[in-house]
Amino acid sequence: MMIVRPDLLDEKAPAGVEVVQLTREDRPTSHIYMEAQIFTPDSRRFVLHRSATPHGPDKHDPEHRYLVCDVDDGSLRPITDELGAIAPSVSPDGATLYYVIDALDESGGRIELKRVGLDGSDRRTLAVIDGEIAGTGLRPALKVYPLSTIRSDGRRLAIQTGLRRKGDAEPTWGLFIFDLATGAYELVHEGPSWFNMHPQYCRSMEAGAMRDIMIQHNHTDWHDKPFDALRPDIHVIRDDGANLRDFPCGRDGDEHCHGHQCWRGRTSWAVIGTQRRKTNTRFLVECRPAPPSGHLGNRTPGSRRNELSRPEGFPRTAHFATDISGCRLVTDADPYDVGGRIILMDLGEPGVDAASNLAPLAWTRTANVHTRSDAHPHPFLSPDGTMAFFNSTESGILQAYMIRGL
Repeated sequence: MMIVRPDLLDEKAPAGVEVVQLTREDRPTSHIYMEAQIFTPDSRRFVLHRSATPHGPDKHDPEHRYLVCDVDDGSLRPITDELGAIAPSVSPDGATLYYVIDALDESGGRIELKRVGLDGSDRRTLAVIDGEIAGTGLRPALKVYPLSTIRSDGRRLAIQTGLRRKGDAEPTWGLFIFDLATGAYELVHEGPSWFNMHPQYCRSMEAGAMRDIMIQHNHTDWHDKPFDALRPDIHVIRDDGANLRDFPCGRDGDEHCHGHQCWRGRTSWAVIGTQRRKTNTRFLVECRPAPPSGHLGNRTPGSRRNELSRPEGFPRTAHFATDISGCRLVTDADPYDVGGRIILMDLGEPGVDAASNLAPLAWTRTANVHTRSDAHPHPFLSPDGTMAFFNSTESGILQAYMIRGL
C-alpha cells in the first residue's frame, strides 16, 4: 500500500505533485538502476527489487527478489525467487521479463538467460553459457554486470560479464548478445578495460539506430582505483560488434565523464554527465556519436554536442534519466546535506536548446549520500513522463518512492 509523504515534497513543487512511499520492507529495497528497461509501455507496471541496493543485488543473497509494482494501487508481487537472479529487462511489449542467473565465480561457472511472463506464467530457460566460447579461449567468470539491455524490437538482449582465459591471472570483460527467439549468443566485444560498460541499446525504432549500444570505456584495468584515474569516455557499438564510434565528451585534461549517461528517449542523441576538474562543476551534455578518432573526447572531429545546463544557477547534477519522448529529464542534485533534491526539467530541440522550466519536486533526505553508494537516489521517469521515482534511506532503511502528478 502506498503511503503519501507530503514531508518529502519540495516547497516549490508544482501544484498537484505528490510524493508516495512504495515499499516498507524490512530489508533494503530499491529501484533498478536508472537506464534499466523495466517498465511496461503504458507506464502502469514496472520492476523493482527487495534485499538489494541501487547498484544491484548480492548474487549470494537468498532474500533477493524482483517485484512487479502496479503504480495504480502500489501492489507488489514477487516474480523471481532464484538465487543469483540479476540483470532484468522487460520486453518492449510489456509482456515478458528477461533476467539472468549468475552462477559464476573467480574461475568460471554458469550463466542462464531466463524469461517469464510478467504475470508469472511460462517461466523457461532460453540459453546457458557454461564453458569456453568457441574460437576465443575465453570462458565467463567472476560476475555478470547487474543490468541487461533489450533492443526496441524485442529480438536481442545484451549483457556484460567477466571472462577468463586459461592461464591468465587477470580477467577481461565481454559484451554478449542473445537472440531471444533462438537462444543463440555471441561475444561481440571484449577487453580488460571494459569492466563497467553500462550497456544501453538505443531505444529508437529505426532499423539502423536500434542496433546501436552505448558503452562506457574506463581506460584502466579492473582493480580498485580512484574514479578520476579511470578516465572514462563513452562509445557506441553496433550489436554485431562492428562500427565502434566515439561520443565527444571528456578527455581534454579538464573535462571528464563522471560515469552516468543515457539515451535521450528514442532519439540517437545521448545525455552524458560531465565534470570540470578545475572548477569542480558538473554539467549535462547531449551529443551524437562520430567516427572513431582515437578516444579524443570533446576534441572528436566532426561531432555534435550541446550543453543542456546553460541556464544560470543550473544545479550540480549527479544521476538522471529522460522519458521515452526525450522531452523531459529528471535528476538528483546538490545540496546533498538533506540527501539531494529531485528536479524535473524540459528538453527542447536536440542539439540546439538548453534545458528549461526547472521544477524542484522533492527532497530525498537520503543519509550519507556522499559516502555510501548504496544510498544513491537514482531518479528516473516513467515512459510517459508523468511519474518520477527515487530511492531514499530517510526512514532508516533503503526504500523505493514515487512522485506522481507531473
